[in-house]
Amino acid sequence: MNQPVVAGSPYPNYLVWSIIVTVLGACFCCLIGAAPGVVAIVFGSQVGSKLAAGDEAGARRASEQAKLWCWIGTALVAVSLLWTILSFFIEGASFMSQEFLEQVRRAQGR
Repeated sequence: MNQPVVAGSPYPNYLVWSIIVTVLGACFCCLIGAAPGVVAIVFGSQVGSKLAAGDEAGARRASEQAKLWCWIGTALVAVSLLWTILSFFIEGASFMSQEFLEQVRRAQGR
């Protein structure tokens, strides 16, 4: 009846979030966007080893740093995604306006 209680880490390592940010950062903003994700992966991977070594304060700091770098990477990815969407519409609008001008010129020439 008494089952052992498995205690999870008191500090999250943010590895999933940091890996997602790294991949999206590499897709949208090259190495600049992927760099914060890589830093977050490094700090996130330190959380478990520091807890295992008994360094609870170090594990807490590593977790906080991983979270900070995940947020920085997320912000860069969000800005890059917005920039990509905005540039797509600006380029698309300029292309469409050139086409419209050509149609107007042809209509006036008839």
